[in-house]
Amino acid sequence: MAQARKIAMYVLIVFVLYTIITSPDRAGDLVKIGFEGVSSAAKGVGEFMTQLVS
Repeated sequence: MAQARKIAMYVLIVFVLYTIITSPDRAGDLVKIGFEGVSSAAKGVGEFMTQLVS
C-alpha cells in the first residue's frame, strides 16, 4: 500500500510539473481557482461558527 502511495505521489508531481511547463498561464489560473475555493470554504466555516455562537 505504501508503494502505491509513493508511485501515485510521483505521478502527481510529474503531472503538475508537466502542466506548469507546457501551459503556465493555465496553471496560474488553476492555482487562482484553487485558492478562491479554499477562501470561500473558510469564509463559509467562519459564517457557520458565527451563527452557532450568536
